[in-house]
Amino acid sequence: MSLDTVVEDIREEAHARAEDIRAEGEARAEEIESAAEEDAEQIVDDAAQDVEREIEQLREQRLSSAKLEAKQKRLEARRDVLSDVHDQVEDELASLEGDSRKELTQTLLEGASDEFDAGDDVSVYGRASDEELLEEILEEYDGYSFAGEYDCLGGVVVESEQSRVRVNNTFDSVLEDVWEDNLRTISNQLFEQ
Repeated sequence: MSLDTVVEDIREEAHARAEDIRAEGEARAEEIESAAEEDAEQIVDDAAQDVEREIEQLREQRLSSAKLEAKQKRLEARRDVLSDVHDQVEDELASLEGDSRKELTQTLLEGASDEFDAGDDVSVYGRASDEELLEEILEEYDGYSFAGEYDCLGGVVVESEQSRVRVNNTFDSVLEDVWEDNLRTISNQLFEQ
């Protein structure tokens, strides 16, 4: 074996070794690239799922918000209708005339008079436009007198210093009691579902 042959063998061996290293490097590079592509695909899939979840959450939040807003608007509309009905009832009570007004006022005065002792000096207050009606009704009651104006739809406020009692039997107070006691029924009749 000559020196040239040994050098040539070493060169071929080095060349073969370089080819092996290059082949290993390329194989390793392909593995790394393949793993990176898989990781990138997983990241893209995860990001797409996160985006889908966020979109669904936003959709649910907006839907829930829209439902709440619609419910609030329905409640506001109901309150407005109930307020209108209440106002109409007040208007009808305020505009009662003749025997109806007299009978209702007498009934309210009679109910209030149960709270006072015989012989008490009783002051009766009422709507300014009902003064004549009240004075007429009070002629039947000893110790009762019209004492002045009270801002109301009608009815009476009755008080006595001896009994230290004050009774508010105005149309307003009766309406409020009836309204509160029957609000659910009124609402159900107006807004049957």
